[in-house]
Amino acid sequence: MPETQESQLTHVDNNGEANMVDIGHKSVSQRIARASGFITMNQQTLELVKANQIQKGDVFSVAKIAGILSAKKVDALIPLCHSLPLDSVFVECEIKDGGILVRAEARTTSKTGVEMEALMAVSISCLTIYDMCKASQKDMNIENIRLDFKSGGQSGTYVRKDK
Repeated sequence: MPETQESQLTHVDNNGEANMVDIGHKSVSQRIARASGFITMNQQTLELVKANQIQKGDVFSVAKIAGILSAKKVDALIPLCHSLPLDSVFVECEIKDGGILVRAEARTTSKTGVEMEALMAVSISCLTIYDMCKASQKDMNIENIRLDFKSGGQSGTYVRKDK
């Protein structure tokens, strides 16, 4: 049974036990979250991606679909996350010097935020890129997965300052 007094950590009750946050009292609002991440790779692998010559297929299309699907499954993968009706999920992959930048945006009209959905979309998109390119290169790195922006809800707007 939930404690009536709110603890400082939202997913831990006053006894130190994990619990799902009660969002029943929160107002429905439009919530947006944007996240990004980077997967490093050598120029040879980047050229294969650019030329759509990766044996497994179109890297960007598959990574985008994987990111969108994963955002829809956050509640099944991360304990204590609420199920959210997603209004939209957008994933973008862009070749940069030294690798591929992945960005995702998730939107919902709900009682809780979509940060985890945006972060999951980026994470799984990067993992999918790794999986598709690993025959060409095994020493790729997935780096800097982070929340860049969020809006809506009680805590208001957050914008990462070190972009």
